[in-house]
Amino acid sequence: MKLLDFIPIRLTIFLILGILLGDWLQISAPFALITSWLLLALLGLLFLGKYRRWSVRFGLLTFALTSCIGVYLYSYANHSERGEHYTNHQYQGVRFWHLKISKKLKATDHYSRYYAEVIALDSLQRSGRMLLTKSLENGSKFQVDDELLVLAQAMEIRKPLNPHEFNYSNYLNKQGVLHQIRLDSLNHRLLKNSRATLRGMAASIRSTVMQKLESRGFGKSELSIIQALLLGDRMEISRDTYESYQRSGAVHLLAVSGLHIGIVLLILQFLLKPLGVLPGGNKLQLPIILLALWGFALLAGLSPSVIRAVSMFSFIAYAMSLNRPNNIHNTLALSVLFILLAFDPLLLFQPGFQMSYAAVIAIVSVYPRFMRFWLPRNVLVRKIWQLTSVSIAAQLGVLPISLYYFHQFPALFLVTNLIIVPFLGILLAFGILVVILALLDLLPNGLVWIYDSLIRGMNRIVDWAGRQRAFVFEDIPFDFAQLIICYLLIFSFLAVLDKFKFRRLALLMSVFILLQAWTVIRDYKVAGSERILVLHQYKNTAILHQKGSNLALYSRDPSRLDYFLSSYKTAERIKTITFKELKNAYTIGSEKLLVLDSLSRHPPSGIQVDYLLITQSPKIHLGHYLDQLKPKLLIADGSNYGTYIKRWQKTCAKRKLPFHYTGEKGAYIFEQSP
Repeated sequence: MKLLDFIPIRLTIFLILGILLGDWLQISAPFALITSWLLLALLGLLFLGKYRRWSVRFGLLTFALTSCIGVYLYSYANHSERGEHYTNHQYQGVRFWHLKISKKLKATDHYSRYYAEVIALDSLQRSGRMLLTKSLENGSKFQVDDELLVLAQAMEIRKPLNPHEFNYSNYLNKQGVLHQIRLDSLNHRLLKNSRATLRGMAASIRSTVMQKLESRGFGKSELSIIQALLLGDRMEISRDTYESYQRSGAVHLLAVSGLHIGIVLLILQFLLKPLGVLPGGNKLQLPIILLALWGFALLAGLSPSVIRAVSMFSFIAYAMSLNRPNNIHNTLALSVLFILLAFDPLLLFQPGFQMSYAAVIAIVSVYPRFMRFWLPRNVLVRKIWQLTSVSIAAQLGVLPISLYYFHQFPALFLVTNLIIVPFLGILLAFGILVVILALLDLLPNGLVWIYDSLIRGMNRIVDWAGRQRAFVFEDIPFDFAQLIICYLLIFSFLAVLDKFKFRRLALLMSVFILLQAWTVIRDYKVAGSERILVLHQYKNTAILHQKGSNLALYSRDPSRLDYFLSSYKTAERIKTITFKELKNAYTIGSEKLLVLDSLSRHPPSGIQVDYLLITQSPKIHLGHYLDQLKPKLLIADGSNYGTYIKRWQKTCAKRKLPFHYTGEKGAYIFEQSP
């Protein structure tokens, strides 16, 4: 049966469309709610009328209602639609905040970071979520469920100031986080006897488990992998280890997801199989399995990835108890529709959520086709082919999303998965036993050595695969249009596999040509472009000159731009980068850009200047320069002192001269016509 023949699948698609429309059009929650009620009333009239000729319209109205519900869910999740949200009240300036730590985030080199829920603002009950940052040198770390009284100002999260930088502000906005508060040693107080929550208890259990395991002599790297595999916490994994898993195509093993929960379900079914011979034993299996799955989810921190995986496999376990295990399409749709997106529509915008369901849908859709294509008779060959098919199907599903977000493709993913995935069940079963024995203080040293060796062996395999750089394709340019076209290409290819018809083949070739045409158009557009950018760099000056796919970088400290150049190179399809010393003047078409630095003392005479760039806080009388040079725009970058910036802003305001400070307005871009 075709995937779209399932009604829950169709409803899920229209719910997702509604959430996307809510994000795109920013429709208000009251309007979406009123529209939903009207559509529901129309559906009721059609249902009571019992007119068969309305059946098509009934279906269309049902799908429209589902989309309106999606719009409403998104709009209500949006802060502006909730009257008690702190942003709908006076929150600017220094305020009293009552906050509760809800999640610990991975620390940076200098700061620990947390999500905190707003309980009260100036002693009045409010809601919302914030980002808290605290210096690592400033006191102890917080735990989930800790409550704080904070006297501080909520600051907006800075948007990227240079093109193609990661938009952390937008990322946090999709998590419901709009502001951040920086904590110091004086502006907050930790409250006693805070109310415990389920997440807090889970965090406490994980902390206890880690303390027990640390005391038993596990290696630091091995312990961080155990923490990720069994407890869903990747914060302690080193950057080098994580990049090795990423380059080898095994990074999905570090997140407790559908693969892990599926293996846990198989382990539970195996362990509970003897119950089937007891009177009424079959009725006990499902409750025990569900209790164990959600217990594992609690231990793993109830993260979105864990919740969606356990939700889906709870439905699968229920379907299997009814002897309907093949109806996984309905199971998949129900887990998305009724448990996840209905409660938190913002999950839809998380890359992990998108990749997880893309992988599952691909396995469900593509794997059976591979099995119909070839089913080996030899048991060992059949098992290898099944594992290979599952890996290829999952990778096919997530590949466009992975390229869009991460711009890399690990060609050795198949080898890595064929080696590690078959033993993942052993690692998980062994790990669960280790955790239980550690909590009971019954963990023998021999078991510690065996499990530590297994994890170390897996790390070595992954590290070897990650070091094969020839098989890791990085910095692949891939935009949103290519993402959509690639999925159209996959769907049309599967249609041809299902049933070879000329029309389906023509569609496949048309989509392939469209993909090639879009790539050619983008390359042509880049080849004919030219622009100069004055970047924002703290205590540094950087000017980029892009001409087609060639880039020239003028900077005093180019090493500080490595990360930025990597993302800019990929997005703009740059082929060559040359590093040059900063010049005092640049020609932009028919216009001139003059650079003033700390060595500047007197304005040059006899030259015409259109733009004036000030760097390194020169001690000059700006008025004399403006009178002499008469520029039409003044630019100041991040290498200048803040006090100087404010003084220059006032000078320009008096003269009604446009002033562009990169620390506020972002990089200044001079676009050139092709």
